[in-house]
Amino acid sequence: MRAAAVQLQSTSDTEANLATAERHTRAAAAEGAELVVLPERLDIRGATADYLAGAEPLDGRPITWARELAHELGIDLVAGSVAERREGHERVSNTSVHVGPDGEIRAVYRKIHMFDIEVDGVVYRESEHSEPADEVVLSETANGVGLGLTICYDLRFPELYRILALRGARVITVPANFTRVTGEAHWEVLLRARAIEDQVFVIAPGQGNLRGTERDSYGNSMIVDPWGEVLARSPMDGDGFIAADLDLARQDELREKLPSLANRVGAAYKWPEEVRA
Repeated sequence: MRAAAVQLQSTSDTEANLATAERHTRAAAAEGAELVVLPERLDIRGATADYLAGAEPLDGRPITWARELAHELGIDLVAGSVAERREGHERVSNTSVHVGPDGEIRAVYRKIHMFDIEVDGVVYRESEHSEPADEVVLSETANGVGLGLTICYDLRFPELYRILALRGARVITVPANFTRVTGEAHWEVLLRARAIEDQVFVIAPGQGNLRGTERDSYGNSMIVDPWGEVLARSPMDGDGFIAADLDLARQDELREKLPSLANRVGAAYKWPEEVRA
């Protein structure tokens, strides 16, 4: 299965963002990509006020656009993440949507882990505009490949990826807008770790660097195989796409010869009663 990751340099201009994403998605499909994954903040990339003002429901412009494009191209398309407005919710959801080649929504994942941290003196508070969800979401591509959906900061929570793998994920998507500082330190090692631990392909499209509020980003979109090999990688700056062939037969062989998932001892693992972190 050939897969592609699209890197963008999104701003608060939704139409311009979608136009760039469409250009690269079409190019990736023309080169044989059956699965195309877009980055986090596909529709809006800016400050708290931008997300609250620009969020749309799932029948709004960004996801309608994704459905039409996937149907026209006949591909599985993961609309990285969009700001989703839901009735009865004051804050928005940071939402990833998997659309099938028929243009129908196959799965909706709302980001679980909010990016509330301080990096190099810069404070990020995703929870100011977005609310956390609590549902792990596994989808399936048109050709029956288990597809796990995650977003950016989720990458630091390995239990989520292990659950997806045990439920049947063979590919896990990580649309992201990683900061430059944390990206330089941890992006590649975390992607490779999740791929190796769970013997999955990881497709991780990012946002290219645009200095400013929530835009000092790391880029470096990657596709990683279950052995931890980086199959394709983008530069830090700029937009475009990378693509790679996902060798599912090799994945089967790896899981058979190094059966770390099968060798788990579930009865030995217990959550501590008190969490001190």
